[in-house]
Amino acid sequence: QVQLVESGGGLVQAGGSLRLSCAASGRTFSSYAMGWFRQRPGAEREFVARISWSAGNTYYADSVKGRFTISRDNAKNTVYLQMNRLKPEDTAVYYCAVPNYPQSYNYRYWGQGTQVTVSS
Repeated sequence: QVQLVESGGGLVQAGGSLRLSCAASGRTFSSYAMGWFRQRPGAEREFVARISWSAGNTYYADSVKGRFTISRDNAKNTVYLQMNRLKPEDTAVYYCAVPNYPQSYNYRYWGQGTQVTVSS
C-alpha cells in the first residue's frame, strides 16, 4: 500500500525558513514526477512545485518562485521543499503528491498534509 508522509511543518516568523520532507513507501517512485501542493484557509488546494523523476526539471507557482526549492533523493524515495523568506500568505497545509503515471499531471497518491503557519 502506497503511503506518503509529510513532515517538517510548524510555526515560523515571516522571513524565516522551513524544510518539508515527504517520504514515500509501498513502492518506488524514482521514475515518477512528484509534486507539492497547499491549501490555504478558505481556499482551494493549489499547485506549489513539481520535480521530474531525474530532478532535471522543476516547476513552481509564481507565488513561490525564487523562494521555494523542490528537490528529491530517489535513494530515499523522498521529496523535499525548502521554503525561504516565508510570508504570512504561505500559511497553509502542505501536501506532497505522486501521479498515477510517471509523467502524468493527474495526481493519484496524496499525503496527509503538514501545517505551516507563518506569523507576521
